[in-house]
Amino acid sequence: MPQISTADFKNGMTLDLPEGLFQLVEFQHVKPGKGGAFVRTTLKNVRSGAVLDKTFRAGERMQRAVIDKRGMQFLYREGDSYVFMDSETYEQLTVPVSTLKDAVSFLVEGSTPTLLMYGSEITGVDLPAAVELTIAETEPGIQGDRVSGATKPATLETGLVVQVPLFLETGEKVKVDTRSREYLSRA
Repeated sequence: MPQISTADFKNGMTLDLPEGLFQLVEFQHVKPGKGGAFVRTTLKNVRSGAVLDKTFRAGERMQRAVIDKRGMQFLYREGDSYVFMDSETYEQLTVPVSTLKDAVSFLVEGSTPTLLMYGSEITGVDLPAAVELTIAETEPGIQGDRVSGATKPATLETGLVVQVPLFLETGEKVKVDTRSREYLSRA
């Protein structure tokens, strides 16, 4: 693994520290009037999502974790695991739901998310900014109920519940923002 110094820090970089695997969210070089320079950082644990504030001496060296991004096709769900296939080697990989966390709300069979891997361990999922999902269940829109901006809850094919406009019906495809989990538009 490559060694890096605090001078090489960039937001989004992943570090392999004794406390675990951390992604660099934010950093600031500080040169006080008295004493040595230091770097104040905000780190996010890749595995648990916990946030940690840590201070390093300027020029301190540490291990950089190389995160491999692999496009994998989601094949099917098997109990409490999801089965993916590598698009290049056709190798199948079974991933527990606990590893995928909130991404399971946006995974439909045939979709190709990018899995973030550290060695053979899956550390996360990169989803596109928006995905198209089919409405599995929603109440019918009431004629004459056309207050501007009125919405109703709709359950999507993955089980995610979002607020949609009244005119949408069961079976229609909608675009959903994967970051805010909100309805964007009709697909």
